[in-house]
Amino acid sequence: MQALLGIIFHFIGGFASGSFYIPYKKVKGWSWESYWITGGVFSWLIVPFIAAWLTVPGFMDIIANTPFSTLFWTYILGVLWGIGGLTFGLSMRYLGMSLGMAVALGFCSAFGALIPPLYKEFFTDSPDTFTSMLQNNRGIFVLLGVIVCLVGIAISGKAGMYKEKDLSPEKQQESIKEFDLKKGLIVAIVSGILSACMSFAISAGEPMGHAAVENNANPLFKNNVIFVVIMLGGLTTNLIWCVILNIRNKSFGDYTNKKTPLAANYFFSAIAGTTWFLQFFFYGMGESKLGNGASSWILHMAFIILISSMWGFALKEWKGVSKKTYATILIGITTIILSVVLVGYGNSLEN
Repeated sequence: MQALLGIIFHFIGGFASGSFYIPYKKVKGWSWESYWITGGVFSWLIVPFIAAWLTVPGFMDIIANTPFSTLFWTYILGVLWGIGGLTFGLSMRYLGMSLGMAVALGFCSAFGALIPPLYKEFFTDSPDTFTSMLQNNRGIFVLLGVIVCLVGIAISGKAGMYKEKDLSPEKQQESIKEFDLKKGLIVAIVSGILSACMSFAISAGEPMGHAAVENNANPLFKNNVIFVVIMLGGLTTNLIWCVILNIRNKSFGDYTNKKTPLAANYFFSAIAGTTWFLQFFFYGMGESKLGNGASSWILHMAFIILISSMWGFALKEWKGVSKKTYATILIGITTIILSVVLVGYGNSLEN
């Protein structure tokens, strides 16, 4: 029953993450950087603090009493994850929801599985190294999943190339206004690599989660105090970049431009930002039930890819393409989901 609840919570979180970009499509007359950071204020500042305040008694005292080194690494990993989140938004901008999320999260899954053992191989005395992965079923399944993931990404990228040939630039931009396969693939790769830092940041902040439980917080919500610090790192990265873009594109006027539907723009940006954070709110609940951080992260990725792909098809991002192209993107996304399942299964095995 606990495992089933964990899967349900991860599905809800995956649905939130796979759906958060939809409200942004309702924003009119604003530059990307303006609505991205407006939603981000809710994602990385307002909603995390409210969630922690509602679910973790004395969360500010817990943070204040946490050793500096724990706060430092949790925050720095949050900054790196924030770069991944920033380029994640650009992936949606250039590739659309189905292709953008599949590629970015496929890489996130793969690198999230490979980076820890590679780090331990060269910088620690831990037995859980890359070399040891080659010597047990757990590691073999994880590596197989990574290989399948890269194949799925290659297939999905091929579908994007087919789409470029099938449709004129005007047709491509009917559903994705700034469709650009080359830019999109580059930022999706960067996003996937750095977005994996969220999993590491949660691990770095575990002492705060333990302190929350000791302070009578429900274990379901123990990660909410960790998210406060991680999200501040994400806010730092995204705020700096969006302000730079506001200056470069002279788009500071967006926030007060009465020629645009200001109230609606702020509302939809707030909904998008809030929905985006809910993925982690329910991720923390799912992880507390499944009790396996690595497998929880992989399961979370799988649900996001599945939901975002469904949205991409519902929003007709592949409208007008040939049957060959449509079949290719379906095969690519299915392959990536299969890889995520393989990695998750591998992480669930004993060494």
